[in-house]
Amino acid sequence: MFLKAQRSRVAAAGLAVVALVAAGCGSSNSSRSADAETLVLYTGQSGDYQVNFNPFSPTLIDGPGTIFEPLFFFNVIKDVEPRPRLGKAFSWNADGTELSIEVRDDAKWSDGQKFTAKDVVFTLDMITKNKTMNSTGYKGKATATDDTHVVVKFDEPAYMEGPQVLGKIFMVPEHLWKDIATPATDPVKSPVGTGPFLLDEFKPQAFTLKANPGYYGGEPAVKKIRYLSLSGNQAGADALKAGQVDWQTGPVPDIKNVEKNYPGYKAIITPMNQAALFTCSNAELGCTGAQTDPAVRKAIYYGINRGQVNALAFEGTASEVSPGYALVRRDKGLVSGKLKEKTAPMSPDVAKATGLLEGAGYAKGGDGIYAKDGKPLELTVKVVAGWTDYITAVDTMGQQLQQVGIKITPQQLSWNEWSDARGRGQYELLIDAVQQGPAPDPFYTYSYFFSSATTAPAGEIANPNFGRMKDSALDEALASLKKIDPKDTAARQPHLDVIQTRIEEVMPYIPILTGGTTSEYNAKKFTGWPTEDDLYAFPAVWSRPENSEIFLKLKPAGK
Repeated sequence: MFLKAQRSRVAAAGLAVVALVAAGCGSSNSSRSADAETLVLYTGQSGDYQVNFNPFSPTLIDGPGTIFEPLFFFNVIKDVEPRPRLGKAFSWNADGTELSIEVRDDAKWSDGQKFTAKDVVFTLDMITKNKTMNSTGYKGKATATDDTHVVVKFDEPAYMEGPQVLGKIFMVPEHLWKDIATPATDPVKSPVGTGPFLLDEFKPQAFTLKANPGYYGGEPAVKKIRYLSLSGNQAGADALKAGQVDWQTGPVPDIKNVEKNYPGYKAIITPMNQAALFTCSNAELGCTGAQTDPAVRKAIYYGINRGQVNALAFEGTASEVSPGYALVRRDKGLVSGKLKEKTAPMSPDVAKATGLLEGAGYAKGGDGIYAKDGKPLELTVKVVAGWTDYITAVDTMGQQLQQVGIKITPQQLSWNEWSDARGRGQYELLIDAVQQGPAPDPFYTYSYFFSSATTAPAGEIANPNFGRMKDSALDEALASLKKIDPKDTAARQPHLDVIQTRIEEVMPYIPILTGGTTSEYNAKKFTGWPTEDDLYAFPAVWSRPENSEIFLKLKPAGK
């Protein structure tokens, strides 16, 4: 996303950051040293944090990568060898039906118990029994052959399962989780993991992790990580200006002059996540509202002036987006030639938008708004309070869509309310971003956000096919892709063509732009940050487990 931010009790939150940071800074040398080794983050949270360290929950506040680890870390930006975490090595058999994994023999859970292959098998078995935990669509059968080796068997070739099993499933301790009655919903208030950090302190307005002295990779140089709750983008920018936040991902005024405006800080802009108007699109799954009509979704698509949205909401940091949701830059060779449009139009086409509506039986009323069966074409867009870039985008699109006879009304919510509505499909439109998977391949975005396996009827929690697309042709193409070695691009492309053209046709997520994810970080206080020349991890503070890779690389300046 461009930013995960919220607004509540603006003045109180603004004062809270000063108090919270000051509380960690005393006059003694030891306290000054501790502050120098404390990384202060703003992920966009506002309002009270609610304790939830469950790595499988869509409303978790932290845990993946920091406390609970994957077997390997895959770089989603570029195709490089994965970095071992709890795993040491892996290999496929000749036909892609068997994945062999060797795990570490020197990792321990933070309660002192030894991590073994049995924990891996337990975790994999657990998510197969709990659909809402299985956001990767995993269907294998795992067996521990000894304490350090796991074999995962699949009924058919499953090459594309590799990065998901290895990089996006976070291992949990069998000796503790076997007694959790409802692992899909338990908030895990006292997390025990193998990761480089432990929960130190939790308060509703901030929580702190501390370095794990028993971490198999050595105790991290960053000794504490403090997560703050503020009131939104402006409060984040103010805290940055005051030197009270070391890393945030989100817009600040005059983003191109960060080093001048925020001495000691640098910025990095990475085009990765695709901003979209999410729609509860599927009437057959219980969605209600005019957005369930594909003609309405496409009219909105053609009514948006993306160039203007980019300029007014995103300071020109965003870029073109494909309606087939392959990344225009990273996946250039995979963008389907069968799409009607390889990229969404940057300028509106009012005639095409109104033609789609009239062809679907809508007629323009005296107020300029189209209506059908006596119901005006009016839709509500849910947005998190404090997401100033997204709020500006929604306001701008609202003015633009009046030109095509569609009225959209922003509804600002707390992050918790917004997230719950998104998961349960209790919305008409909602602004968010379609994100990437564990490896640099659009297959994972498709399997997460567009697969029937990851959605649910409205009222039930979907994770993460929030748009509730359910399409047999797309599902069949995904199943076929799983069986093909990813190196065989010629064999893969016909299936990618099917997926992209079906997404363009159904359009459950109306593409806006590819977000230029902007991060600002304290280069004076810490070294080791990702740069354009060394993007060893996607540099977004809210992206997990990517942020943990960055935490492990950082060192206090001068050390």
